[in-house]
Amino acid sequence: MNRTDRLIAIVLLLHSRKIIRAKDIAEHFDITLRTVYRDMKALNEAGVPIAAEAGEGYSLVEGYHLPPVMFTHEEAAALLVGSELTRSLTDASLQTHITSALHKIQAVLPQDRKNYLDNLRDALHIVTYPSRFKEGFRDDVLKTIQDAIVHRRILTIEYITNRDDRQSKRNVEPLGLVYYSNFWHLIAYCRLRKDYRDFRTDRITAIQVKDESFASRDDFSLTQYLSQSRPVENLIQVRVKFTYEVVSYVRDRNYFGIVSEEKTEGGVIFTFLTPELKYLSGWLLGYGEHAEILEPKALKQIMYDEAVKLTQMYKP
Repeated sequence: MNRTDRLIAIVLLLHSRKIIRAKDIAEHFDITLRTVYRDMKALNEAGVPIAAEAGEGYSLVEGYHLPPVMFTHEEAAALLVGSELTRSLTDASLQTHITSALHKIQAVLPQDRKNYLDNLRDALHIVTYPSRFKEGFRDDVLKTIQDAIVHRRILTIEYITNRDDRQSKRNVEPLGLVYYSNFWHLIAYCRLRKDYRDFRTDRITAIQVKDESFASRDDFSLTQYLSQSRPVENLIQVRVKFTYEVVSYVRDRNYFGIVSEEKTEGGVIFTFLTPELKYLSGWLLGYGEHAEILEPKALKQIMYDEAVKLTQMYKP
């Protein structure tokens, strides 16, 4: 990275943080502290208002705004592709803002880059939409959760439980929003259960932000929570024996939550963690006699029922 690019990158870094130490800037750009001090002096002389606080670090003076950022063709294309993918993973509350943000970015681009994006957009299409927000469920859940997390506000949710489809009302402290197994999940402290819980957002039928705020939970780490449990609380363990003929195809579908594999005579036993048996059963039916359900019994029953329906449908 040449010096001009680095100076611009430093300003962007300062703009994204309240305050940052010289040591952290040096590590970020792999430069010496002496070079950091020279760069800061150069930026000040160029009119960038940088405040230096002894023992704290550097920050941009409040009120300073960056001039419009100029994107390369590659950066603009990456934003377009990213926005199209993100749209497929969010609900209506965020899709509108994604579209609006992209329009604002495109509005400040020079004509050649606008033309580039227009041509790319015509040739770009996401065929598979992983998230499935069911009809009748709220379409503002993700935005509401985001705001509550940032402002540390209690949420009251009405939630359809995964095991028996009962409606339950909970007051929760929202701590994280996680995407896995094709669904967004709210990770929160449940005041009813007095423990951390995982709520699948497409099962939230009503959501309200309360005036009550909650204190930071210093004992909670979202990263640690996910690494230790991968929210298995609401996931169902499934064991299936596949014949060797289809094992490679099964591995290609690792988004179904493959946990482990065990080689046996005549096949491989795969262990899955899934939030919904019905969803997994449709995929397993496609393997026919090459997939044997070992557990749970509930999935065996679902497979049996589906097989009976198919038999009746195609009965001569």
